[in-house]
Amino acid sequence: MIDPHALVSPQAKLAADVTVGPFSVIGPHVEIGARTIVGPHVVINGPTKIGADNRIFQFASIGDAPQDKKYNGEPTRLEIGDRNVFRESCTINRGTAQGHGVTRIGDDNLFMAYSHVAHDCIIGSKAVFANCAALAGHVEIGDWVSLGGLTAVHQYVKIGAHAFLAGGAIVQRDVPPYVMVAGNPAEPRMVNSEGLKRRGFDEEQIRQIREAYRILYRSDLKLADALEKLRPIADTRSEIKAFVDFIDSSTRSLVR
Repeated sequence: MIDPHALVSPQAKLAADVTVGPFSVIGPHVEIGARTIVGPHVVINGPTKIGADNRIFQFASIGDAPQDKKYNGEPTRLEIGDRNVFRESCTINRGTAQGHGVTRIGDDNLFMAYSHVAHDCIIGSKAVFANCAALAGHVEIGDWVSLGGLTAVHQYVKIGAHAFLAGGAIVQRDVPPYVMVAGNPAEPRMVNSEGLKRRGFDEEQIRQIREAYRILYRSDLKLADALEKLRPIADTRSEIKAFVDFIDSSTRSLVR
């Protein structure tokens, strides 16, 4: 399953049914799980651990050193889950000693061509990165997040689950769950209701989320006052609890 023109380090550990295309380079301290397909002209460096059933297209660079001037060769790592797709020319960097020491990617994510994940990012599952979407270091992305083409996310920003970042958005502050943002700088526009419908949220859940959005963004309340109105709802509605918990944990302030 390994093309004779590929270079695979003897210190790499590949499952027996991994496919590696011609002219790809697999460095030492790389682990690749079952049924993963590595296309031609891919470079994977370690320490990197890749799970099962992933697909990595040509010219992707996976697990190389972080683009950080403070990085001095420390043994950091990249961890990738299962069933992810990395399209052409994706770049995914390892962590830094000053950060988590690891960049971590969950399951079932799609990274379209030229998308970039910088050092120490933590990405959930089922996210979609459109062409040229880019994360700076230390960014956290929740499950089911969609990033439009040419989106850029500032370092240390957190993006909540089911959020939608429109194409070309420049995101400098935290984006709560369910919220759609657009522009430079990115501003909240509406609830990502179509995405929520596709993921099985019922009409009452979406109504409650829209009301929470209205309280936070359309009622002219200060953030602390908006939270006080939302907390009683969060006690009985799990979807609103996720919204409130995210706001409580925000460190860069919210898009407003």
